[in-house]
Amino acid sequence: MRTSAVLAQRYCRFLAVALIAAGCLILPATAQNNKKSSSPPKSAPAPKPASNGVKSGGTTSANHGPTTGGHGITTSSRTTTTANRGITTDSRTTTRTTTTTMNGRNGMVSSTRTTTTVSHVGGPMRTPTGSHEVRASNGAMVRTRADGRRADIHDERRGMDIHHGLNGERRISVERADHSRVFSERGRGYVQHPYMYRGREFGHRTYWDHGRYYDRYYRRYPYHGVYLDVYAPTRYWAPGFYGWAYNPWAVPVAYAWGWGAAPWYGFYGAYFAPYPVYPSAAFWLTDYLVAASLEAAYAAQVAAAQQAAADQAAAAAGGPPELSPDVKALIADEVKRQLALENQEAGQNAQNQDVDPGSSGIARMLSDNQPHVFIAGGSLDLVDSGGVECAISQGDVLEVQSAPPPDANGATAIILAIKGPAECHKADIVTVGFNDLQDMQNHMRETIDTGLGELQSKQGQGGLPQAPPSAQAAPSQAAFAAVAPPPDPNAASEIQQQTQAADQSEQEVASAAPAPADNAAAAPPAPAPPPAAAPVTVSLGQTMDQVTSSMGQPTRIIDLGAKKIYVYKDMKVVFHDGKVSDVQ
Repeated sequence: MRTSAVLAQRYCRFLAVALIAAGCLILPATAQNNKKSSSPPKSAPAPKPASNGVKSGGTTSANHGPTTGGHGITTSSRTTTTANRGITTDSRTTTRTTTTTMNGRNGMVSSTRTTTTVSHVGGPMRTPTGSHEVRASNGAMVRTRADGRRADIHDERRGMDIHHGLNGERRISVERADHSRVFSERGRGYVQHPYMYRGREFGHRTYWDHGRYYDRYYRRYPYHGVYLDVYAPTRYWAPGFYGWAYNPWAVPVAYAWGWGAAPWYGFYGAYFAPYPVYPSAAFWLTDYLVAASLEAAYAAQVAAAQQAAADQAAAAAGGPPELSPDVKALIADEVKRQLALENQEAGQNAQNQDVDPGSSGIARMLSDNQPHVFIAGGSLDLVDSGGVECAISQGDVLEVQSAPPPDANGATAIILAIKGPAECHKADIVTVGFNDLQDMQNHMRETIDTGLGELQSKQGQGGLPQAPPSAQAAPSQAAFAAVAPPPDPNAASEIQQQTQAADQSEQEVASAAPAPADNAAAAPPAPAPPPAAAPVTVSLGQTMDQVTSSMGQPTRIIDLGAKKIYVYKDMKVVFHDGKVSDVQ
């Protein structure tokens, strides 16, 4: 396999990890001796990322992957544009085009073939072989795949980008005139509001995930001509706690996670197995990170009503490769780097110093001359070195081995581990947009932060060692969060409104943009729709009987205990405790 060469160079590192677990290396046991834990080694100073022509300062914004929404449509060749609302973006796109003009049903349209494109909401950095782009008379740009299926829509009038993933999911991103942002996908999304603190722009996101609200904060910084949002923790632990989490424990410990009966654990049994013992918190956090990612990936499959049994049969037949100990060792190394980084930030926060977002994000990671491992935090369409479009999903593992060229708009990565037969292949070489890569690092840091909280509350229990007194101090709060705007109370309705606006945009595009002229297999025009029937209303709080009386019996019922999903032809109705909580 091609990954053998990639992983062989780190064999010594993994061997050292194994020796630590076996107790063959003499390492400090600060936590077990109740001595003051040493802080993790501070990461080397990272050079500030070059702006690449993007000016910082003032109120700025840019199009991002799943966190912000970029353009899946090529609009120019290496251009910088400034919109009338003061948002500066740099598409950094190299394009070879062949343009023709034809008559459409609603006016003239231009057809453009391209070989590369800019980043967008969950779509590939490079345009896959056979893709086709069309600009409709209403100004929208549409990219279709080689088989004629719609992949991307950029609706300039609405400031909206829509991506149809290979897995069938749709992602919507809208950048609004007040610099706020709305992102939506199946059953979840967020609303982000910007604010300034000490001359830096922050983003406060209110996430809405199947009826659950939570908040996250992000710092903005320029890198390679685009703006990226890097995760900003709202609390930092004491240095002794980071030292205890970073350094090896006195003896490896066993820990019972309690996943045995969890559906996701059985489903991904061919992909993931936890460590039998943990020589340090970094390995415990590695399994926590992978498990949280796989649990979310499984929930997404259930929500999408995918046939888990078919995929499981494919896995039993030898489909997806395992998440090997070698790859898990690389993840553990990355977890330790992130712990050292957060410890450094905690020191800056304690001294009331500003944290450099470039040093906290991928700008530092891609300039330190070390390979770095990333775990996908959601579904993403990529293009491999042969121009073939393929998908990854939450829990898949990639590695970036070297810094990107100065004029690049993405990083080259190798697939180290993949879950399903319908996704990219192990050892594929793919291009990942910088925004998408930053999202992956955000996913890792956010999950590690949650895991640190679990570790603090569970230390001394279930086999975990007791943390020393120096690690018991309460966490300190980050000052930037205190001045942030409050959570958006209307996040759920705003996300639903943008979903409806996306439906309307797609309807307009369908009538304004004809199929590509050279598509010999183009479908005939659709027949005229029948007269519209009286609308059926499904409201939050309705009972199951009320829904079935107006909608009829569902075609399928997904029973998740207190949560049930009624699947109809055109929608899914989600119930919590017998009442409607969401409509998809």
